[in-house]
Amino acid sequence: MSRRKNKNLKSAVALKYNTDQDPAPKVTAKGEGLVAERIIALAKENQVPIKEDPDLVQILSQVDINREVPPSVYKVVAELLAFVYKMNQKYPNLAGKSS
Repeated sequence: MSRRKNKNLKSAVALKYNTDQDPAPKVTAKGEGLVAERIIALAKENQVPIKEDPDLVQILSQVDINREVPPSVYKVVAELLAFVYKMNQKYPNLAGKSS
């Protein structure tokens, strides 16, 4: 039996990229519904920039947690990271806490 996803259900994926250690960004959290809402809430609490991209979330939701994003989405993820870096430069006092 196939599972049909509710298109109105909120989804979220969190990425982490340590340029000193990782060859590519990794999926660190993902979820739908209440889990997605919690991921988004934690990002907001920690001043982590949020970018909405339903198509990218759909692709990245298929990646296992702690696994690198696939090469097929490197360009889009690079654009996302550029957005985050730009936001951190524009609003340095709102930059997320480093781990």
